[in-house]
Amino acid sequence: MQQVNHNHQTFTNNMTSGRNNSSLLRDNAKDGVRFEEKWGQMRPTVLKLLSQHSVTRREWQDLFWDVHSVCIWDDKVPAKLYKALESDILDFIRQAQTRVLSNQDDSALLKAYIGEWSKFFTQCNYLPKPFSMVESSLKGKMKGHSATTPTEESCVREVMLDCWNQSIFSNIKTRLQDSAMKLVHAERNGEAFDAQLVIGVRESYVNLCSNDDKLLIYRDNFEKAYMDATESFYKAQASLYLSENGVQNYMLYADRKLKEEEQRAMRYLETRKGCNSVQLLIQCCVEALVTSFKETILAECSQMIKNNETTKLNLMFQLMDRVNGGVDPMFADLEEHIIQQGLADMLSAAESITTDPEKYVEQLLLLFNRFSTLVEEAFNNDPRFLTARDKAYQRVVNDVSVFKLDIPSKLKGIGMRTQPESKCPELLANYCDLLLKKSPLSKKLTSDEIESKLKNVLLVLKYVTNKDVFMRYHKTHLTRRLILDISADSEKEENMVEWLREIGMPPEYVNKLGRMFQDIKVSDDLNHSFKESQRHKANSIADIVNIKILNAGAWARTNERVSVSLPMELEDYIPEVEEFYKLKHNGRKLQWHHLMSNGVITFENAVGRYDVEVTTFQMAALFAWNSRPQEKITFENLRLATELSDAELRRTLWSLVAFQKIKRQVLMYEPKVNTPRDFTDSSLFWVNQDFGLVKNGKLQKRGKINLIGKLQLSTDKTQEQESEAIVQLRILRTQEAIVKILKMRKHITNAQLQTELVEILKNMFLPQKKMIKEQIEWLIDNKYMKRADNDINTFIYEA
Repeated sequence: MQQVNHNHQTFTNNMTSGRNNSSLLRDNAKDGVRFEEKWGQMRPTVLKLLSQHSVTRREWQDLFWDVHSVCIWDDKVPAKLYKALESDILDFIRQAQTRVLSNQDDSALLKAYIGEWSKFFTQCNYLPKPFSMVESSLKGKMKGHSATTPTEESCVREVMLDCWNQSIFSNIKTRLQDSAMKLVHAERNGEAFDAQLVIGVRESYVNLCSNDDKLLIYRDNFEKAYMDATESFYKAQASLYLSENGVQNYMLYADRKLKEEEQRAMRYLETRKGCNSVQLLIQCCVEALVTSFKETILAECSQMIKNNETTKLNLMFQLMDRVNGGVDPMFADLEEHIIQQGLADMLSAAESITTDPEKYVEQLLLLFNRFSTLVEEAFNNDPRFLTARDKAYQRVVNDVSVFKLDIPSKLKGIGMRTQPESKCPELLANYCDLLLKKSPLSKKLTSDEIESKLKNVLLVLKYVTNKDVFMRYHKTHLTRRLILDISADSEKEENMVEWLREIGMPPEYVNKLGRMFQDIKVSDDLNHSFKESQRHKANSIADIVNIKILNAGAWARTNERVSVSLPMELEDYIPEVEEFYKLKHNGRKLQWHHLMSNGVITFENAVGRYDVEVTTFQMAALFAWNSRPQEKITFENLRLATELSDAELRRTLWSLVAFQKIKRQVLMYEPKVNTPRDFTDSSLFWVNQDFGLVKNGKLQKRGKINLIGKLQLSTDKTQEQESEAIVQLRILRTQEAIVKILKMRKHITNAQLQTELVEILKNMFLPQKKMIKEQIEWLIDNKYMKRADNDINTFIYEA
């Protein structure tokens, strides 16, 4: 016969002396079935099962039949049977308790208990089987019952577990727990023992409960004892180790012990689904090993960051990240270090970086890479530390200690004050210009290197608070590059526009840049068509003149026009262009911006022949000598000849008499002055007949000279006026954003308005609270919005 269970219970095959199945169908109706007689027959088999002695198939089957027969004959028998069974179970458990308690040694006690429990728990699965009829009867399921499976819901199983719990377990559980905890303590001290002893005790606690919460006894006893023992152990050990070995060695100790305890908990604590013993144990260990010494450990953080001790910082981070709020002080230490070290490095290099955009950007990138490496190696690029890095680096980028740009806090008027801002966006735009135009820097770099450096600029730009300043300067440089046709790579130019869009620059800014490229392409097609139409005309200058038709909305920084007397050839050429354009685009009006124009003239003298690149204003001034090259002309006469304003003429003449990049100037003058403002109406100017190009100390007979320098895009403005223009644009953007929010919300509080306003404008600039307040008042005065009658801090949109 096959085994009934997997441990000790076996049944012998004794079929020869047994009765056949038909003999089981006795006639009990005649004399009745007496419980006392039947229990006397059943009890030996029950005792054999409890003690795990061999039971034959005959005895096993008879037990089923006897239980069934007495239960169906008398409905009072199941209760009697249940009582008798409970009594024998209690007797057996008392005997087991005596055997267990006879052991005084902890290990022997545990071994004896685990042995007795293992046998008893095995019988908890088999003894209830024959008594399923008792369970059905007690529950009132006499009719239509089916044999119950020996599950935890079995009444017999419950009584077995409850008896064990109330008798042996309740009396010795303290000794069991203490003995198990002593073994765990010994293991923590490096002693070896049989781990199955602790595991066996744990399993008995887990399987002992017959309630709905199967882990109740385990949690209230074994788990609690394990937690208390762990906490007690490390409270005694941790502080002693810290005082003897210092913080840095203690962190290694704490980390090692946390890993050991987690592995130990996986062995000795319950890990089934829904049980969080391991997590609770880890929390207990963290509390004892880390939280209790949090301030002492964190006191070392600042110095570790300064010393770039990334391995130790990483260990501290892993420990403190287990503590609620433990890493918060580390954020503060990291931010403070980045700000202090970043500004110190910038100030130490101020002498070189303030005059060289390339060095300035490289210094910022060096700092960013250094701090990023620190965050990666010490803090595993944790998003919280990346945020701390970004906040601190943004402070460095927007700091005004090295150099600043003074922005007026309001427009011209009484009590005007300036608000210092970082000059970083201007320097970033200048560096982009060096990379994108034909310059010594761009010529020595490959295309991939230029792209990489541009991407680096965009990386820094993300941290710039006032991106509107960058876009203003970037657009100015782009305008010069496109008009002078000095872009090193047109594809890179267009890529740059898309990259600016990708990093979140305002769409209206980026779209204008895109339209600028479209205008250049349209102008190229227009020039080609115009030149084709002029081919049949004699003495036409169409082949040597390039006209750029530009959209005022995308290009113009100002609508002002500067009058100038052009050379006769150009004056005659302009009406032809206008007539041709009207045929192509009816209804459009052309405005000539000679301020933004340039050309090449040929200068010939006894020294040699040179092609000179000049602005339209320079060309107008030089053409005054075209028919009288040897004469001296006064400043007053030049003003009459060129029709330039006084300021423009002074600046133009100064560029021809004191151009820094050439040794021999185009014009000479007297009397000598220090600035163009010192010119008088009687100052004399004449063409330098010894003008020539000098390279490497040798005079060249031919060559090309650029006198344009930085192409002027507007009339002479002071820095103050330029800054005022920035403020005026910011005011308009702020008003526009406030109206947009109110149109959508209709009704909004002051705090919510300011929050949404900053969110809208943050990709351009961060509006000052004072500016927001002033624009709100302006919009209220002009009936765009009003305050609520019952709350002055609530605004209502007025259509």
